Amino acid sequence: MTVLSPAADDGQTGSFRGDVKVISLIGVAHFFSHFYILLLPPLFPVLKDAFGVSYVDLGLILVAFSGATGISQIVCGYLVDKIGAKGILIGGLALEGAAFLLIGLSGSYWTVVGLMVVAGIANGVYHPADYAILSASVSEKRMGRAFSLHTFTGFFGGAVVPATIIGLAALFGWQAGVAACGVAGMVAALGLIVFGRSLKHEPGSDKRRKPGAKSDTGAAPVSILLSPPILMCLLFFTLLALSQGGINQFLIVTLNALYDTPVAEATVALTFYLFGTAGGILVGGQIADRTRHHNRVAATCFLYTAVAVLVVGSVPLPLWGLVVLMVSQGIAQGIIMPSRDMLVRSVTPPGAMGKVFGFVSSGFSIGGIVSPLLFGFLLDSGHPSTVFYVVAAFMVISLVTVFTAVGSRSSASASGM
Repeated sequence: MTVLSPAADDGQTGSFRGDVKVISLIGVAHFFSHFYILLLPPLFPVLKDAFGVSYVDLGLILVAFSGATGISQIVCGYLVDKIGAKGILIGGLALEGAAFLLIGLSGSYWTVVGLMVVAGIANGVYHPADYAILSASVSEKRMGRAFSLHTFTGFFGGAVVPATIIGLAALFGWQAGVAACGVAGMVAALGLIVFGRSLKHEPGSDKRRKPGAKSDTGAAPVSILLSPPILMCLLFFTLLALSQGGINQFLIVTLNALYDTPVAEATVALTFYLFGTAGGILVGGQIADRTRHHNRVAATCFLYTAVAVLVVGSVPLPLWGLVVLMVSQGIAQGIIMPSRDMLVRSVTPPGAMGKVFGFVSSGFSIGGIVSPLLFGFLLDSGHPSTVFYVVAAFMVISLVTVFTAVGSRSSASASGM
């Protein structure tokens, strides 16, 4: 499968190489975004004993992170469109790495909660800055694959977390492991400073705008964000975060509580799911550049994942069966992502990528606030199987919203949005 091909270049000197460099640098930053989002959940069994708290208390750590990210993303979206994306992106990566370094150096539950707020603020830079740079810099014909590679690097970052942090914790302790991961992010930020000269995004820049056309960045930003298509995308992102949160953050502890699955085996299942998601994203990028029916792609994948989640929550499976179901779910989830991003881009006015992606991405934060509390409550209440049923329900509702979003887009286009 060819992800990006120089043979398909448009003949402009360096355009292929320029696209690859931009996508690679943005990918490094997005890798750490997802890496940090999932860094602490694999440690929940350890942290529960270390801090002497409940799963709801541990969920509060993620709530603090997600709430700060949700607010930060919207603010960063406006800043990206106003002052440019590069400095905001590098600063956010450096700050988040420093926050996790300090988490590793601390041993207090409430200190961790406070530092997760700082990390969440920093995490809010990625989607507005990344998508603004990609939309302004990458060739239009490669945009779907660029978005898929961007999403792939993020989910690959999440996929390597369980084995990485559990391995580091086993060797050096959880605090040293988290601190080392924080230092890695700070080093990556330094790398973007040194090699990031090609990350050129000017306020309001967008390849879709025709030469000489007026920027949309100052035109009724609130009305853009509150338009029906954008609001439906926000709902879509929220539901996606709710369903993914149940799997990404609680699969290990839920399988252990429901079937007494050893933590090591549950970690293997989660890791295969995350790597399957990363691989599915690459497939989804190819599909996204070859179809206009992004809603149909997403709906089909949501239907399959809902059924597969119900099976996992209803039937005890051998490790190989669990892995097969989880990796296939991951692939289906990954295929959705590029179509999701292309759908958002299709309803976004030129020059407004930062604020729109910052706004709709706050749906991840809304889901990130609700998900840990909801699923933590179900686990503390002794209902682990219900976790899977609720995840499946969110997937079914998401299936409906992707068609509603397209209908809203068509209505808005007809009214001249």
